[in-house]
Amino acid sequence: MALIPEFQYLRCYLMTDRKRYALVGAGVRSSMYSHALLGRFKEAGELVALCDINPVRMAYHNSEFAAKFGSKPLPQYSPDQFDTMIRENKIAKVIVTSIDRTHHRYICRAMELGCDVISEKPMTVDPEKCQQVLDAVNRTGKKLTVAFNYRYSPRNSKVKELLMNGAVGQIISVHFEWLLNTSHGADYFRRWHRDKRNSGGLMVHKATHHFDLVNWWINSTPKTVFGMGDLRFYGRENAEERGVTRFYERVHNRANAQGDPFALKMEKDQGLRDLYLNAENADGYIRDQSVFGDNISIEDDMAVMVRYRNKATMSYHLTAYSPWEGWRIAFNGTTGRLEYDVEELPFIIATGTGPHTLAGGDREADKVTEPVRISLRPHWSKPQTIIVPESEGGHGGGDDRLLSDLFIGDQADPLGRAASHMDGAMSILTGIAANKSFATGLPTDVDTLVKF
Repeated sequence: MALIPEFQYLRCYLMTDRKRYALVGAGVRSSMYSHALLGRFKEAGELVALCDINPVRMAYHNSEFAAKFGSKPLPQYSPDQFDTMIRENKIAKVIVTSIDRTHHRYICRAMELGCDVISEKPMTVDPEKCQQVLDAVNRTGKKLTVAFNYRYSPRNSKVKELLMNGAVGQIISVHFEWLLNTSHGADYFRRWHRDKRNSGGLMVHKATHHFDLVNWWINSTPKTVFGMGDLRFYGRENAEERGVTRFYERVHNRANAQGDPFALKMEKDQGLRDLYLNAENADGYIRDQSVFGDNISIEDDMAVMVRYRNKATMSYHLTAYSPWEGWRIAFNGTTGRLEYDVEELPFIIATGTGPHTLAGGDREADKVTEPVRISLRPHWSKPQTIIVPESEGGHGGGDDRLLSDLFIGDQADPLGRAASHMDGAMSILTGIAANKSFATGLPTDVDTLVKF
């Protein structure tokens, strides 16, 4: 795919000036970064090593790199060889796309070994690990960038521009509803994310996107958080209450999974088959667990109230079992109201490759459009419809722009889209505070969670 015009880059990087990168965590998400460095950003950086607990998964990526980019196999390292990988390959930057609960481990050690770090969101999952990351940044002076691609979507950037320029005056309150459908939302209940120890639940793993956007949009950070959340749709007990009698622990080779629209059939998708099904024996990770199984410790319906340091408040709701996917947000200010609606997946689609899958690709995937509506409603004036240019690419066009900023750098960005470790911390602290409130039934003061 051709680069978006504003991100065409000059070939001004000498091959000897390229930074040397290592990538830790060889799941699906890692491909966005590896393909960028082996492809259109290869003159800015060089991917030289892979690290993962699963050698089969790393070998899969190496074969894919050879087929797509003609590259030689990259050296593969296990987690206990992380220090060796950094030293042997003279790594300057580490990209962390591992399971969420391990992010802090690689972030901190990479910085201690002299590397800057790019981390997938969330930065980490709980207060203790967050404190370790903050302390490591202060101790080493190294740079940590958290990859918040949603900031870079043109439609989200347009909202930032409007609010920054005073479109609604001083922001007093925000109402935010985010819907995950029974394809994308369900997928978190099949994978390692279903164990809250791994992901921090959807309040951290998924809502970190949303909380970061609000922090960025209103130029503030959370002070007090109160929330209620529960598992009401997924999980065996809920299915039993609805009269379900056929259960299975996973889909592959299970007769009871036949005919279940929630069943993920990995053998019918080459990417899932090679990356996960054929790699199970190496680390025991099961990718196609039943969303109506036991041992799910995350919530699927969550309601949160937040008071920010600038005294604005937000009501937020995350639903993980909706028939359509997208969000609605409204900003109420002293001079009017801004309403922003996005349909990311207006209907359930059949699965191709990728991290968010439905049920084995039994139907041909329909073309997905992403309708967007931004309405500005000033006091005493007619409403205005804000035109948003269409954008191609993942996450509303955000992925390509994020990668350009990560590997090339945007020297003049008045919107301030690049996210630091402080941004990463403030986004997860809203979710971490909400999780604490779920458990205690009390509001959580964010200042009690970590020390900056």
